[in-house]
Amino acid sequence: MNDKQKKPQKLKARLPRGFVDRAAGDIRAVNEMTAKIREVYEHYGFDPVETPLFEYTDALGKFLPDSDRPNEGVFSLQDDDEQWMSLRYDLTAPLARHVAENFNEIQLPYRTYRAGYVFRNEKPGPGRFRQFMQFDADTVGAPGVQADAEMCMMMADTLEALGIKRGDYVIRVNNRKVLDGVLEAIGLGGDDKAGQRLNVLRAIDKLDKFGPDGVSLLLGSGRKDESGDFTKGAGLNQEQIDKVLFFVGIKNYAESAASLAELVAGTSKGVEGVEELNFIGALVTSAGYSADRIKIDPSVVRGLEYYTGPVYEAELLFDVTNEKGEKVVFGSVGGGGRYDGLVSRFMGQPVPATGFSIGVSRLMTALKNLGKLGASEVIEPVLVTVMDGDVEAMGRYQKMTQELRAAGIRAEMFQGNWKKFGNQLKYADRRGCPVAIIQGGDERAEGVVQIKDLIEGKRLSGEIEDNASWREARVAQETVPEADLVAKVREILAAQAEDRKRAGNAQ
Repeated sequence: MNDKQKKPQKLKARLPRGFVDRAAGDIRAVNEMTAKIREVYEHYGFDPVETPLFEYTDALGKFLPDSDRPNEGVFSLQDDDEQWMSLRYDLTAPLARHVAENFNEIQLPYRTYRAGYVFRNEKPGPGRFRQFMQFDADTVGAPGVQADAEMCMMMADTLEALGIKRGDYVIRVNNRKVLDGVLEAIGLGGDDKAGQRLNVLRAIDKLDKFGPDGVSLLLGSGRKDESGDFTKGAGLNQEQIDKVLFFVGIKNYAESAASLAELVAGTSKGVEGVEELNFIGALVTSAGYSADRIKIDPSVVRGLEYYTGPVYEAELLFDVTNEKGEKVVFGSVGGGGRYDGLVSRFMGQPVPATGFSIGVSRLMTALKNLGKLGASEVIEPVLVTVMDGDVEAMGRYQKMTQELRAAGIRAEMFQGNWKKFGNQLKYADRRGCPVAIIQGGDERAEGVVQIKDLIEGKRLSGEIEDNASWREARVAQETVPEADLVAKVREILAAQAEDRKRAGNAQ
């Protein structure tokens, strides 16, 4: 038997599936994007609110696929009093809980926005993560569809504020009441047909993916895909299918409005929904938002079941190349609608509400494709190098660093092994530092510092062929009095900024 002690097993560093680490560039890009979104929301008179990452599981209500299995679809745990808590699935249910809990203190209509991470306990896949950021805006306590119209206008203004030009996006608007009216008109009204109605909604939602023919199969007996897998259909007859396809196939609402009104004429919900759509169309047109920006489109079916009236979706219309190398339309980056029943679950009284959610990560991908993100430059810090390690010298270097910071210049003192000076310049090069500050004993005795323009030095090093040329190119490094340190660094950084500007204009 081997008595030799086993070496401890090294812990394996691994990222949980469906989660990602975010690097500095992505974090700054998100900050840049959310600042622009926030500015539009504030301009519309919305105020921020923040809710916690965890909610009691029952507060999430119908977001959960199965109330008997609280871990299905959401990440859940039991606290010390054995109550189930879940990481929030979206930002809307927590808002509904917040409004209900603080109803007497909140001024209605309550206009609010919030950004934050949401979590899905679902199988991850390409572009499908278990944690992602949403940015929502909601109006609670406004029953009229003018609130929905305003949401659509704010979505359009937000996309334009982010640099997406007209013609590259559209806000598509539908109304669940119209769809409910169509379903009632074809004989799918009543609680006993709820499951069949849900199957119809799921089929319609596949219109972009499978086209009218594929949706027709899903509305009927079912559809077999290329792999041979069969999806059972909603079981409609041909007449029912034709009426549903007419509804979702409307391209020009103005031309088809009369036929649609005739289709839903016998249903109170359908008639009300058509009137609301017409009202929204008139409002946005009066405000200067033409159909190329906000469009009535009956094919829009938002997936969540709690929508009770208008639904809307922000869609980007430009092409991108997918992972297979195919050109595809970018598609939806957010959406929302009216959810009058959500707050009411807590209140026992009607509380109207409408709002929309932007998928921050997806929209960031779109903006990167357009070259609209990350244009604002982040300058890496000026590096104060360390030549001597005694307390007095370290104090001098730290004082220089603080003087630069106090002047609004990003700066850091080298914190690694200072004894190999070459490693400090390698660090500066890899980090992309624009300037290095050098002061050894000789410079200290003379009351001066050496300031090395690392950007110019790198450029010159590519042109230098011999030692004589190198000596002539010492303009990349200057010696200045300590008192002039900040002013000289500012001068160099300004010259570098001007060079970048000229280079950008030349492209």
